[in-house]
Order: sequence, then C-alpha cells, then structure tokens
Amino acid sequence: MNKQERRSELAMFLRTRRERISPDQVGLPMGKRRRTPGLRREELALLAGVGATWYTWLEQGRDITVSTQALESLARALQLDADEQTHLFILAREQLPATPFPAEDKVDPALQLILATMGVYPAYVVCSSWNIIAWNQAACQVYADFSTMSPRERNLLWLLFTDRRQRTLFVDWEEEAQRSLAAFRISTQRYIGEAWLTKIVTDLKEASPEFRKWWPRYDVQGCNTSERRLNHPHVGLLTLQTTTFQLAGHPGLQMTVDTPVSGTETQAKLIDLSESGSRLQVLEAM
Repeated sequence: MNKQERRSELAMFLRTRRERISPDQVGLPMGKRRRTPGLRREELALLAGVGATWYTWLEQGRDITVSTQALESLARALQLDADEQTHLFILAREQLPATPFPAEDKVDPALQLILATMGVYPAYVVCSSWNIIAWNQAACQVYADFSTMSPRERNLLWLLFTDRRQRTLFVDWEEEAQRSLAAFRISTQRYIGEAWLTKIVTDLKEASPEFRKWWPRYDVQGCNTSERRLNHPHVGLLTLQTTTFQLAGHPGLQMTVDTPVSGTETQAKLIDLSESGSRLQVLEAM
C-alpha cells in the first residue's frame, strides 16, 4: 500500500467533507469576506477540539500521527455518517484493518450452483475490482449478455458508465450511477495506490464526463438494500429490490441478487423473460 497516496486520499476526503458544511450549520457567522466554501480549516479545528496547525498538516497529506480520539472528534465535527466514518478511519489506518483481500477472479462450483438456483431472479458476483466473474441466466436476460463480453467490458462500473444501453435501461441512471460510484469508492479503499485501481479510475475519467465530474466529490456509501427500476426493452418496467452482501469465506467477493418488489408485475415479467429465453435457446439448438 502506497502511504503517500493514502495520505493524499485522506486529505482530499477531509477537504470535501469540510467544504460541504456551511458556518450557519454549526452556529458560526458567515461573514462578508468569506471565500472558502464551507468551513475554514481553523474553524473545523476549533469545533473538533484539535490544533489548527495539526489539522492543516493532516489535510495537506503530511505524515503525522493521528489518534483514535482525534479521528472521532473530526468525524463528529464533520457530521460524518457511519460509512464516511469507516472510510475516514481506514484511510487514516487507525483501528480498522486496511489490508487488501485476497484476489479472486472465479467462483467455485458450489457458488455457481447457488446462482443458478436463483431461477428467474437476476444474480451476479463481482470481485474486488468490480469485475463480474459469475452470473445466472436471469442476469443476462435483464441486464446484458455477460458471456459475450471481455473481462474489461464486464467491469460493473465500466459497464454502467460507458454502455449506452445501461443509460436507457435504468429509469434513473444518474441516481444509480452515483450510488454505485460511492459504493465502489468505499469497497476499494483497501487498494488505494494499486495499479489496477489507478488504471480504471484514469480510464473512466477519460471515457465518461459524469465519472470525471462525480469522482472528485469523494462520496462514500456502503452496499445495502435498495430499490431499482428498469425500463426493459422487452417486458417494460421492472421494479426490483437489490441486495448486495459479502460472501463468507470470500471477503473480496460480493453477490448481488434482485428480487421483485411486491405489488408490481415484476415477478410475472421475470418469468416471461426466462421462458422466452428458454424458447430462444431451443430454437438456436435446432
């Protein structure tokens, strides 16, 4: 792990969190000559009960000692949520482990069987770099035929930001893309400075103006259950409950499963997709 890159990442994260808090939120006067967005460094230091010079050095990415107590004070002053606080602690290398998980680029037969038994519910597995390394047929029928893609094209973030079909598939593509970007940042925080992460960020900045605009915001969000609406070209609106979780015994892998939201026609539409896909496979085999 590159210490300097980690310190730089910490510095940028602190600055973006500081700049989003306005003085009136914390009872400070706005003032007429204020040019800095959000709080000034010395104002944040005062609120957190830390030295202004110490905090300035921290935000400048200097190699200084950071205690647990100081981080907790900063988290409170910056009004960080649970995901952001975790991100802060890992970047500062305090308490929470930040060692990379073992690299895995394939799943064992048992896990592939679990994906298959999901039936009409789309399910897929991504590795630490967010490459889709396993999936079921339902996922191909709903999102894209992953079996025809190169490993690069199967990167979940690359697919979302560069494939035009995904932009029309998601009813609210912008919301989905921003949420995925925030989840990607927090899930890859252990790998800051590694060549593969640097490359995909660099390539996405070149390929996507939205990624280029949103990446510097330093938004972070853990993977959780959310509702996803898709405008499928064959069956129309699908309303899915998306659940992502880490696999026991495989800490570098995450599985995502989509289930139909009750009270919608999604269940029947997923069945129709599955049956039409099966009929197509039979015709192609004849």
